[in-house]
Amino acid sequence: MRRNYKLAGCGVIVGKARHARRPDGEPSWMYDESVEKVSATAVPMLDFSRQYARLRPRLLDAVTRVLDSQHFILGAEVTAFESHAAKACGTAFAVGCGSGTDALWLALAATGIGPGDRVLTTPFTFFATVSAILRAGATPVLADIEPKTFNLSAQQCEAAIERKPVKAILPVHLYGQCADWDAFGALQAEHGITLIEDAAQAFGATWKGHKAGSLGDAAAFSFYPTKNLSAMGEAGLVTTDDGELAERLKMLRSHGMRRRYYHDEVGWNSRLDTVQAAVLLVKLEFIAEWNAERRRLAARYDALFRAAGLARKHGDAAEGIVLPFVDSRGEHVFHQYVIRAARRNELREFLTARKIGTEIYYPVPLHLQEALQMLGYKRGDFPESERAAEEVLALPMYPELREDEQEIVVAAIAEFYAG
Repeated sequence: MRRNYKLAGCGVIVGKARHARRPDGEPSWMYDESVEKVSATAVPMLDFSRQYARLRPRLLDAVTRVLDSQHFILGAEVTAFESHAAKACGTAFAVGCGSGTDALWLALAATGIGPGDRVLTTPFTFFATVSAILRAGATPVLADIEPKTFNLSAQQCEAAIERKPVKAILPVHLYGQCADWDAFGALQAEHGITLIEDAAQAFGATWKGHKAGSLGDAAAFSFYPTKNLSAMGEAGLVTTDDGELAERLKMLRSHGMRRRYYHDEVGWNSRLDTVQAAVLLVKLEFIAEWNAERRRLAARYDALFRAAGLARKHGDAAEGIVLPFVDSRGEHVFHQYVIRAARRNELREFLTARKIGTEIYYPVPLHLQEALQMLGYKRGDFPESERAAEEVLALPMYPELREDEQEIVVAAIAEFYAG
């Protein structure tokens, strides 16, 4: 049976529309009952050129200053960026490094995580979360996620700790939403464990008014080019309020040196290069504005999907979608706008054919990855993570995304479920 979805507030619909503007400038839409094809206009998953066009003169000036200075490694811009980033995160210290992956390893190593230690984290995350634990010489221990937020479940962590203690927990602020830090703080107080934030996707997010990066003993950020705050290449950062820890981080990122050519221990080469710091300094000025725009666009997606009659309750994605859940105790920065979708793979193929970009974060949970079979987990061990991997779909989300592009996306999804 064909369903005709109509989209209030959406200009490209399954059903004809006439566009008008209210006096306050917000769009309004009126419909008739006939059905027509959705526009074939392409909507990219991400378009770097839009942000670059706005910032091009300032970015070129910033990079040129570095080139003229000839200080390419740990130059003045690195120190400046570390200072400004620490302030933005509400921490006393920030230490730049080569990538988000390196930031995770540095945070683990600097807090004393090593061989013989067990570190709890989620199977529903990017590979680097677990590979960093292995690189530190520790053993990853996995626990399942909360189905609404997709974040690591503190309740599942508590059950895992009761079976066998761990030295640290590494929650991921997935898609830009902080994990339940009240619950993880309680676990830390009860068990004396180290808490390290994987905040790679969450620069600017908050939990009860406290910024991501200021919640744990240390936190790791990524500035990969797709992130909300992005470099023009690889870059990362570790934040902390512990001065001794900050000094150790600086030592570890430079081959274990505090003095040149005197190595206190085996570290790594993971210094933030000055060109990337210069780029990040420019973009840091805009991150609050960009995150606010992401939240506005996310709310608009929500409204469009609800108006189309596509939104389903959590736990029921039958012939529709489940919208992102936002925990009212925090502030989401929507690094990704991720829905749960019935017939996800079919829907993605349908959207791809219409040149609408999507991505799956993540199609295979870590306990089922070939490279991690030595952890000893099997299918069925983490049902919520496995279900999420089968249902999640990220839609175009970036501050420069246009409203008409959102309308095209929603209309195409409506057309798919109407078929």
